[in-house]
Amino acid sequence: MENEKTIATQTAPLTSAAAIAALAALAQESRLAVFRLLVQAGPEGMAATKIAEALAIAPSSLSFHLKELAHANLVTASKAGRSIIYAANYAGMNGLLAFLTENCCAGAPCCVSEPTN
Repeated sequence: MENEKTIATQTAPLTSAAAIAALAALAQESRLAVFRLLVQAGPEGMAATKIAEALAIAPSSLSFHLKELAHANLVTASKAGRSIIYAANYAGMNGLLAFLTENCCAGAPCCVSEPTN
C-alpha cells in the first residue's frame, strides 16, 4: 500500500509476471467491481467505507480485495485523517493495456476499429 497522495507513475514496461498478477487480480467479480468503481471515481478516489457501501461488500472482504488490487499495482492508497482513500492507479492500468496491445497490428499504427452496426 502506498501512502502518497499522488498517483504512482509507471516508468518501465510491464513484465509478463506483472501483467499476469494484474489480470489475476481483475479476474474476480468483486475486485473487478471495485476497480471499475475507482476508475469512475477519478483521481480523488474513495474512502474504503464508501466503496463498501456502494458495492455492498463486507469491510473485511473489501480489505482483502483492495490488498490484492494494490499488490497488482492497480490501486493506490493514501491516508486522509482517519480514513484510507483508494484510487485507481491509472499508470498501472495503462501499463497493462500497453502490455496487452504492444504487438497489435504487427507494430503498425493501430488498425483495429470499432465494429459498425
